[in-house]
Amino acid sequence: MSLITVLQRKETHTVSQKDEKWDIEISSEKKLIDFKFKELWHYRDLLMLLVWRDYTHVYKQTILGPLWYLVQPIIMTLAFTVVFGNIAGISTDGIPQTLFYMAGITCWYYFADCLNKTATTFKDNQQIFGKVYFTRLIVPLSIVISNLIKFGVQFILFLCFLIWFSQTNDAVQPNLYILLFPLLVTLIGGLGLGFGLFITSLTVKYRDLIFLLQFGIQLAMYATPVVYPLSTVAPKYRWLIDINPMTPIVEAFRYAFTGSGIFSWYHLLYSFIFMCVVLATGMIIFNRTERNFMDTV
Repeated sequence: MSLITVLQRKETHTVSQKDEKWDIEISSEKKLIDFKFKELWHYRDLLMLLVWRDYTHVYKQTILGPLWYLVQPIIMTLAFTVVFGNIAGISTDGIPQTLFYMAGITCWYYFADCLNKTATTFKDNQQIFGKVYFTRLIVPLSIVISNLIKFGVQFILFLCFLIWFSQTNDAVQPNLYILLFPLLVTLIGGLGLGFGLFITSLTVKYRDLIFLLQFGIQLAMYATPVVYPLSTVAPKYRWLIDINPMTPIVEAFRYAFTGSGIFSWYHLLYSFIFMCVVLATGMIIFNRTERNFMDTV
């Protein structure tokens, strides 16, 4: 076979490769802003498998299993009632203490769980990431969705207490702002995901942030009106609480379901804009980090 014949065959093979159309092209060259929404939809089956994995893995080989979803908020509500309600005597704006604390805990637990577990995405999944390609954003997104199941169970528990107290206490007055519930849940999940993507990208090089995260979330809870109403905060310190994007969400949730709290469209708009900025920034940094994080971890 002559050299010319070989070169002709190679040229024909190269042309045929160029004409081929691929569903997914993996390249090291990526845009600065590339959220990969098409790939997320393409891997939707994998997303559901990861959600199921996260749901079954947490309470595997435990006695109570998913009942821990109910035990945790009940124990924390009782503890807050004794410490902050009875001993410290912090006001709850006339709302029954149990219902007041459970409303705050339900919102905060969802945010904290999304942030905690998303913040260790690269560390916890480095073995999977190093073996097979799929859009890495699937993993943190599955964490947010799986935590939504836990939030749903705890929310049903909260509704049970709400129905009971609404029949026995005239101060509890749910209103039409309940219709904002899907928006509030989206804001909480978006904030947890955005902050988590940002932190997990930093922990690739700085593992110390993982230890600081737990301490920081505990402090952040007390900077959020979870155990106290916003109305009891002194005006000169109010701005410190207001800049927390979770503050308008918790207050709006409590106001919608109990009639107690401070509701503000402007503050809720601030939380929405804050969530969009944090989520977009977190996704950009996450996509840039996942290109070469295996060389670091």
